[in-house]
Amino acid sequence: MKDYIEERTLEIGKYIIKNKSTVREAAKVFGVSKSTVHKDVTERLENINPELYKEVKEVLEKNKAERHIRGGNATKKKYKLGK
Repeated sequence: MKDYIEERTLEIGKYIIKNKSTVREAAKVFGVSKSTVHKDVTERLENINPELYKEVKEVLEKNKAERHIRGGNATKKKYKLGK
């Protein structure tokens, strides 16, 4: 694996843990696609740094469990502003 990919993967992992961010938020910050972030933190990170991978996995699982709430709040906000 190329060095810059490993560096990016570690930086994204640390960012997600520090900010409790979503894949979408991390993708915006690092200027890569959601797919790239997802592949980095779910596949590559496990081989590079297993401890960091476990921490990131916990944050992503929490985000996944809460995504329906965030979606509902976004819809509520959208219609509140529209009326």
